[in-house]
Amino acid sequence: MAYRLIGEAAMVVHFLFLGFMAVGGFLAWRWPRLIWAHLAVAAWGLMSVVIGVECPLTVAEDWGRRNAGERALPPGGFIDHYIKGVIYPAEYTDLARLVVVILVLVSWLGYLWRRRRNPRGHTGADCPPPVHQR
Repeated sequence: MAYRLIGEAAMVVHFLFLGFMAVGGFLAWRWPRLIWAHLAVAAWGLMSVVIGVECPLTVAEDWGRRNAGERALPPGGFIDHYIKGVIYPAEYTDLARLVVVILVLVSWLGYLWRRRRNPRGHTGADCPPPVHQR
């Protein structure tokens, strides 16, 4: 049972990681400190696609599945099992990657634009109203 929970937890964290990779830059518009985590996640994603580094979450899920007596992930790992051919057709892998890259770049450009307009990071909603002097 514990091995299965490890595998399932790794799968859930993997989905959250990929979701954050796609939209984390937009979250940084509201919570600016998230940009550093998003930069690291985006760098990892780029490295895994370009170099082919195996994700530790895939390794953990696969290990949990095998030790729970379940079938291991296919050779393509997490993406091939849960994403490709399920969320988008397999022949659109390059397009899906391009969409994620565009989302990341747009989110970063928006983040930079917002920071440039308001260097202190105040959105206005969290600032007290101005005090008018006579």
